[in-house]
Amino acid sequence: MATATATAGASPSTSSSLLLRRPLPPNSTAARCLAPPRCRARLRTARQVAVSSVSPSPDVADEEAAAAPKLGKRVRVTAPVRVYHVPKAPDLDLRGREGVVKQYVGVWKGKRITANRPFRVEFQLKLDGQDKPVRFFAHLREDEFEFVRDE
Repeated sequence: MATATATAGASPSTSSSLLLRRPLPPNSTAARCLAPPRCRARLRTARQVAVSSVSPSPDVADEEAAAAPKLGKRVRVTAPVRVYHVPKAPDLDLRGREGVVKQYVGVWKGKRITANRPFRVEFQLKLDGQDKPVRFFAHLREDEFEFVRDE
């Protein structure tokens, strides 16, 4: 306490830092939620119940059903799309490349999410000096690719 009385006449920044170092009163709301682990367990259970009890709405189910036939189809990129995340080929242009639609990510756990590019497409890139092609994924909008007929 000697330090608190010695610095009480000091600048406001030092006195406010001393106030933050004092222990919380035992009956305060912050102390009650921080101290007992059962409080956190109760919150965790409530969150799990809230998430698990959500059922998908009919329009989300329709959206998933509309995207389901497109999965597994071969597509060709028609828009000028550049990706920079392929380590072996930085600054790669995907226009004209063919890939396979692997996943629709516009719906997650029965809820619609705001995915700007909801179709996850897998590409394989053959590089000189490598036996196996490099596999990578890119997320595309539906207007950036066209379906290719399998011959």
